[in-house]
Amino acid sequence: MSMGHFANSMDPRSGLGVVKDWNGVAQVVLRSPKGASARVSLHGGQVVSWRNDRGEELLFTSSKAILKPPNAMRGGIQMCFPQFGISGTLERHGFARNRIWILDDDHPPINHNDNGSKASVDLLLKPSEDDLKYWPHCEVRIEGLETLDYLDNLSHRERFTEQGDAITFESEVDRVYVSSPNVIAVLDHEKKHSFVIRKEGLPDVVVWNPWEKKSKTMVDFGDEEYKQMLCVDAAAVERTITLKPREEWTGKLELSAVSSTNCCDHLDHPVSI
Repeated sequence: MSMGHFANSMDPRSGLGVVKDWNGVAQVVLRSPKGASARVSLHGGQVVSWRNDRGEELLFTSSKAILKPPNAMRGGIQMCFPQFGISGTLERHGFARNRIWILDDDHPPINHNDNGSKASVDLLLKPSEDDLKYWPHCEVRIEGLETLDYLDNLSHRERFTEQGDAITFESEVDRVYVSSPNVIAVLDHEKKHSFVIRKEGLPDVVVWNPWEKKSKTMVDFGDEEYKQMLCVDAAAVERTITLKPREEWTGKLELSAVSSTNCCDHLDHPVSI
């Protein structure tokens, strides 16, 4: 959609209009029949203003905010995606707040419920080729480590509890899941097969993928090979194994490959490779 499409306009029937700010960036204006309004900049899909029916501004904007792209404005409501802060491998708060969004021509009709006091609009973000490689694309997940505590090597081995119903990958992961069960499944939905890991005598599980940024710093690892691998290994990390004279210890790891459709059936009857 070209920027020429955006002429200063306001449809009083729908409460929807499009204007340009002082930098030439289009902003969508929403106005309710009672007088409340909001403005959403297409730079970052950011809500830059929200006023009540008395015209009072309800959103904070810093007096020193930089109001010119490519910087996100300090204030309003920002779109932080696909990460918040520096928790991932991208720029702070991800790329979505620094991209130009477009107005969806096929957005649903304005909803005039609640006595006509509501107005809404749909915005779209079309990814560039550079963006696509950062979008969550990994079709691999690990099951069997849910709700367990893990030591995060990316946070000085701080202890956390797994919150997801499975482990998926969108950024660098370097963890030790402690006191884990003896059967773990690694599901590869893209290739439609899975691996079943059975272990004995090894209480913990190491999960590691360097992702893009770290891959480029490793002289013995290809820049794009993080997309092709996943390290899931049994280990004894949290507590060392100490043997007294004449004592014995046995550690065992069995890796089986099964079709994804039969993964659960093979948990008790793995086909060893």
